[in-house]
Amino acid sequence: MKTIVIIQARMGSTRLAGKILKTLGYSEVLTYVIRRCRQIYGVQEVIVATTLSTLDDAIVAWCLKHNVKCFRGSEDDVLSRFVDCAKEYEPDYVMRVTSDCPFVDYEMASEIVSLMEQEQKDIVLIDGELPRGLAVELISYEALLKIHEVGQEPRHREHVTYYGYEFKEQFEVVTYKAPENRNAPELRITLDTEEDYVLIQTVAEHFDDPLVSSGKVIRFLKDTPEIAKINAHIEQKPVI
Repeated sequence: MKTIVIIQARMGSTRLAGKILKTLGYSEVLTYVIRRCRQIYGVQEVIVATTLSTLDDAIVAWCLKHNVKCFRGSEDDVLSRFVDCAKEYEPDYVMRVTSDCPFVDYEMASEIVSLMEQEQKDIVLIDGELPRGLAVELISYEALLKIHEVGQEPRHREHVTYYGYEFKEQFEVVTYKAPENRNAPELRITLDTEEDYVLIQTVAEHFDDPLVSSGKVIRFLKDTPEIAKINAHIEQKPVI
């Protein structure tokens, strides 16, 4: 089973521009994401998929400097960008990761890939109430192509796999039960605002390890509520 990770990345965030190349620990946010994705079991390629906007020339330059594979595609049609990127690698499965999640859970992701090896379904559904910023999405390449063909609403084009979850009855799904110690829906471990940045910097400085277990990150934030509350008031932008 050939599985690739596609990390969607751009510099033009409306709430925190240039966030993925901000300093984190002794490197950058994107370094954390890529290093953790490369730890995922069964993954053959990790690719950054950015846009054709000149703003994202910085991402391309960063990828060249750090020997990271990079693809450029549509800025607004993210689904098209994913499909065009995946075509170059002819995978069986595509894992979607967003570049603003520096503590993406590579341990859970590894278990999800292993589950899919056994089940060979279209989409994995995660049973659990995770913090925002840890989860990955795994979908078969064939299902991704189907979504690209039939998912024409703006929310489907922007959020890549959204059609698959909205109309899951059209696909073969398998459910992954998240570990109990990952259940913490009250936490934000993602990067979208200045408050998020303060929190993840604090986490990075505490552990000084880009590969720290996501379970340890959750435990740390639960044990230090004064840190967890830094971004607790931030509302996630709705899917429209």
